[in-house]
Amino acid sequence: MTDYLKQSYNITDPELVSVYDELPLWSGPFGLKLLKAVKLKKDIKALDIGCGTGFPILELAQRLGSSCRVYGLDPWHAGTERIKNKLRIYGIDNVELNTGIAEKMPFEDNFFDLIVSNNGINNVVDSSKALYECSRVAAKGAQMVLTINLPETMIEFYDLFETTLKELGKDSEINAMKAHIEAKRMTTSRLSDLVTKAEFDVENIEEESFEMRFADGTSMMNHFFIRLAFFDSWKAILLPQDIESVFVALENKLNQSAELSGELRLTIPYACLNCRKS
Repeated sequence: MTDYLKQSYNITDPELVSVYDELPLWSGPFGLKLLKAVKLKKDIKALDIGCGTGFPILELAQRLGSSCRVYGLDPWHAGTERIKNKLRIYGIDNVELNTGIAEKMPFEDNFFDLIVSNNGINNVVDSSKALYECSRVAAKGAQMVLTINLPETMIEFYDLFETTLKELGKDSEINAMKAHIEAKRMTTSRLSDLVTKAEFDVENIEEESFEMRFADGTSMMNHFFIRLAFFDSWKAILLPQDIESVFVALENKLNQSAELSGELRLTIPYACLNCRKS
């Protein structure tokens, strides 16, 4: 009997419920764009760099089907353990997970027909080295699809952050904030240059954006993902004794902005690069 006819799910099973809400808030818009760009073919080997807790690798593996093998690479051991649980519950058997970094991949030369990275290349330590590794493991003609969030990400927040620091006379902290943005968020042109130097042809670039909306600055500051993904970097810009006073002042500015505009909107611009190995 065909496998999908054998498989059935019990919607009262707590383990099934625990993996049902699969699409992450932050990486969802980037990843859906990535999946739209991927050319789906049979009998290929694919790699997801920075596979996190499973999106989009699990979706990609299912869309490609059982004739394909999809490999995940991420240094986050806890994340890959989470993927293993999802693989078991979903019944997916064409995924192989590897704990490691993009700058030193545990794969043979010319191995992959497809490489994807959903907002991952701009989070590695050395993007240039990671892309050269992509070139090494990619077969000639392989497709590579990358998404990144752009330097103007959450510009509304960072403008008010800079204003707050300026009013408090913290010029060096402003420089640190700008350096952080530059280090973590590449421009489309910079990434294109790195990709080209790594012997990929950039066939297409699409830029889009989405918004994160909040009732005010207080709700934004207390949002789980904001606290998880951003707060440590923001606090690292400041001296420990200044953290509370700066953030109280910043929260007030965000609340004032939200009151004037009716809500607080943070714009998240991103790019999707569709590339081909030369």
